[in-house]
Amino acid sequence: MASIFSRIIAGEIPSYKVAEDDRHYAFLDINPVSEGHTLVVPKREVDYIFNLDDEEYAALQLFAKRVAKAVEKSTDCARIATAVIGLEVPHAHIHIVPIKTEDDLDFRKAKLQLEPERMAEIASRIAANFE
Repeated sequence: MASIFSRIIAGEIPSYKVAEDDRHYAFLDINPVSEGHTLVVPKREVDYIFNLDDEEYAALQLFAKRVAKAVEKSTDCARIATAVIGLEVPHAHIHIVPIKTEDDLDFRKAKLQLEPERMAEIASRIAANFE
């Protein structure tokens, strides 16, 4: 069975897409820890990020860097943090999280509840800054 991320990439489940190329897809996390929290995934379904071959891993990281730069330009943050946890969805992914302090990267804290209009606005802003 395809992961939820594969179903998002295929368009079976809606997402707030911020960037895409032939091998990668980036979209807003629907349970963000901060506004602009984005997930970057390879289109090829691989359960564990360190099971990607070296070239795929490097390409994913370079794509994530471009997404991070767009998120940074689009949000009020001091830095962009990244995290690879990989337990909640069996599809490799990188969290791109705008932060002001280290505490902003605490995945145990209550997630933001943003209206669909706000999510669409954030996604549009990030997409416009993606290069």
